[in-house]
Amino acid sequence: MLSTAGLPAWLDPVVHAAETVEPLQLSRFLPPESGAGRQSAVLILFGEGEKGPELLLMERAGSLRSHAGQTSFPGGALDPVDGDPQGEGPLRAALREAEEETGLDPRGVQLFAVLPRLFIPVSNFVVTPVLGWWRTPTPVGAVDQNETARVFTVPVSDLTDPANRATAVHPRGHHGPAFLVESALVWGFTAGVIDRILHFAGWERPWDRSRRVPLDWHA
Repeated sequence: MLSTAGLPAWLDPVVHAAETVEPLQLSRFLPPESGAGRQSAVLILFGEGEKGPELLLMERAGSLRSHAGQTSFPGGALDPVDGDPQGEGPLRAALREAEEETGLDPRGVQLFAVLPRLFIPVSNFVVTPVLGWWRTPTPVGAVDQNETARVFTVPVSDLTDPANRATAVHPRGHHGPAFLVESALVWGFTAGVIDRILHFAGWERPWDRSRRVPLDWHA
């Protein structure tokens, strides 16, 4: 299900990063050696819009029990129908969840790489980030308002713009990279993965890491 054939040249640095990055270079939170954790996958979908390369993101509904209101990649837990979690299961889950959440047509998506599995301790998810190229874009939107508040794309140029970058500070004192784009604060797992992709693809621009924003910055 993975192929790099026919990808646009600008994705070459992302392909190289995916082939060479080590798990601890992405996050200090790695899956438990015991094998515990709920297997899941997210789709990191690159497209090309009016401002060039872009990423597909969504805002989770505020009523959800897990990660309510957060901006995230489409994705979710693996179902039995997806198959082997150690094989192509995460690839199928990433596409299935993206279709269920955003309405995209998976036939227009070319999966080209996966990143090392990561761990989200607060929700006990073992996450496989699946990278895709939106070869044939289709209309997207919130399929179920009980799960998804909105769906949108963000130009990579906006994500690399130093004016849109900050360090998010959690009320408990945790902090990590954040992006202020499309009237949203992207933080947590999603921002961490985006930050690492930008860095290892060589797209990162110097930004003010001392700039702090609270999670309720838009309130």
